[in-house]
Amino acid sequence: MSNFSRIISGTMTWGLWGKKLSTARMSALINNCVSHGITTFDHADIYGDYTTEAEFGKAFKKGGLHRESIQLISKCGIQLISNHRPNKVKHYNYSKGYIIGSAEQSIRNLKTDYLDVFLLHRPSPLMHVDDVLEAVTHLKQKGIIRAFGVSNFSVSQMQVLAPHLEITTNQVECSLTQPTALFNGVLDYAMLKQQTAKVWSPLGSYFKQKNEQNDRISKQLEGLCKKYQATEDQLLYAWLLKHPSGMHPVVGTSNPERLKKASESTNINLELEDWFLLLEASQGKETP
Repeated sequence: MSNFSRIISGTMTWGLWGKKLSTARMSALINNCVSHGITTFDHADIYGDYTTEAEFGKAFKKGGLHRESIQLISKCGIQLISNHRPNKVKHYNYSKGYIIGSAEQSIRNLKTDYLDVFLLHRPSPLMHVDDVLEAVTHLKQKGIIRAFGVSNFSVSQMQVLAPHLEITTNQVECSLTQPTALFNGVLDYAMLKQQTAKVWSPLGSYFKQKNEQNDRISKQLEGLCKKYQATEDQLLYAWLLKHPSGMHPVVGTSNPERLKKASESTNINLELEDWFLLLEASQGKETP
């Protein structure tokens, strides 16, 4: 899946769940991303209470870009309590019919013929391998999806599917403030299986919370920002980008200047000891 841009634009807050961008503004944002080399866009059916995919589709058509110039990711499986769904409880649905129907609806919403990769959004304790296998096989044969992946799956949960399906990516949470994926085997497994490692919330809680961990990180970043002539957010991205799994941060901002900075972070190569200085700041203790 090397055709994905190293920085991925996450669309979760573009619509009803955040900025509520107009079609014109969303179209301009798509083109702005592409101009900075951010050509991959991350979706899920639930974003914007099941509305953001369709809004993006209208904006993409308006922008005049060729479909082959971008990559589209979407996810399915989470069922929200919503005016758009007759659900009485939030749950997961990975029946064959639901997976197929979700992918078909996503390509209609996004005004495209195919998804570059289609993910199961979160693992369900009631997921049947046969249902997933039959659905993914059908979607690939019909050309609706080009590749299959998962999101938020543990190593053991991927191992349940792996003998039957090629899992090309696992999208997981990872950041300097929440680096669990570096140590729980998920990224090791990604490297072993040559999966594309996509990480959501790559800035973690750094700009959202005041706490001792973030104070320690801030003290280290102060000197490193001067050394690398970079901003704090760029160094937080660069810290992830140095990992040998080849992470693709999914960046949630819709601010054009911040997207530009995120793209520029791919040019920063943190020195080895600087990387460990930040890890030590995150964990509050010396590396074992």
